[in-house]
Amino acid sequence: MNFTAAGLSDVGLQREHNEDSYSILSEHRLFVVADGMGGHRAGDVASRMATSEMAAYFDATNADGAGVEWPTENDAAMTPDQSRLVSAMKLANQRIFQTSIRNRSVQGMGTTVVGALFNRDERTISFAHVGDSRAYRVRRDDITQLTRDHSLLNDYLLVMPNLSDAQKERLPSNVITRALGMQQAVAVDVSAANVEPGDLFLLCSDGLNGMVGDERILQIIRKSGPDVETAAKA
Repeated sequence: MNFTAAGLSDVGLQREHNEDSYSILSEHRLFVVADGMGGHRAGDVASRMATSEMAAYFDATNADGAGVEWPTENDAAMTPDQSRLVSAMKLANQRIFQTSIRNRSVQGMGTTVVGALFNRDERTISFAHVGDSRAYRVRRDDITQLTRDHSLLNDYLLVMPNLSDAQKERLPSNVITRALGMQQAVAVDVSAANVEPGDLFLLCSDGLNGMVGDERILQIIRKSGPDVETAAKA
């Protein structure tokens, strides 16, 4: 499988400083985006830790986890690639949490994160995420959100799927219910998608999808053609 990757982080219009971080590790087929929070620049510490700790975990292990102790037992329902991705994310959570409780200057820091890993079968891609950072797939003229935001609104909809539009409007749409660094343990959602030639996968924080709708994202990507660098900068 041949693929091309590009990344860009921008402070945008609503923040005074950038709290996003990303990693492109082509040698591991791994891509990560994190969006920090915590104030006083603690958020950017958390997001950098998320991407760097996950990268370090992949550098230190092979696909079966040899090299460092896995922070969680393997889940039989996951592929080895998925177990590796989730374990890297859970280890990053532990490191962020421990740093937060030991260092008062970053106390309470946390970060959302989404990671993508092209599987060794070269036909599928796995995703793991915590929070509201997202993964999308663009295939021909369609854009599909592949992750589900861990938000208060979505949690309500899980237990009360028939909420009226008026009831939904009364719920804050930007309150997340999961993040790395908030607790010693974290639940990580994992999923997979098939890959076809020409597919484009997008990982982003809510700084993008919160300002630009899905259809506009699709238009930008289609206009940029196969040049992912141009799409990232658009």
